[in-house]
Amino acid sequence: MNNLNPMNRGALTWQAFKNTLLENPDKILQFQYAEGQYVDASYHITEIKQAPIVSVDCGGVMNGWTEIIVQLWEPSVAETDRAMKVSKALSIVNLVEKSLPLNPLGVVKIEFGNSKFDTRQMYPSDFISETDSFTVNLSADFTQCKAITRGQSCGTTPTGEECCTPANNAVADVKQVQMLEVVGAENQSCTPGGGC
Repeated sequence: MNNLNPMNRGALTWQAFKNTLLENPDKILQFQYAEGQYVDASYHITEIKQAPIVSVDCGGVMNGWTEIIVQLWEPSVAETDRAMKVSKALSIVNLVEKSLPLNPLGVVKIEFGNSKFDTRQMYPSDFISETDSFTVNLSADFTQCKAITRGQSCGTTPTGEECCTPANNAVADVKQVQMLEVVGAENQSCTPGGGC
């Protein structure tokens, strides 16, 4: 079994995330979930989840990894006198880790949504440290075919065709291009009806 989901290589580990926070304890902790869009300063950290993931991909390979998911919640009425400092976030982390030891190699995700932004899990992508604030920029999660990432093809369909190999005729190539435009994948293809 692979110890780390290939699509998460390079993703931030829980230990690296904590270490970055520890370097900025007195700053206000902000999260930017979209360009110019920030989680309201009065947000709460409602829970921290540890999710061990075990999967079998379309190539028949078993994968395993752990995700550490920090859930943020905006109150319906903003609390104008309240802003989360990094030190407060770390005190919540310490409280959680007294009951639930978190895997230091777990992949960090931040879960957030509000009335204008559907709830989703996002990766911390970069940090901006300013005089009084520390901002965590978030980037969207994505899907990909692990078999293609390994340079292999996935399992075969009942007709014997492999679902993620390039098509051999012009009609199939046109369908691939249409599918790529819809999905937005680069350098990856799945034939329509192929099971990907």
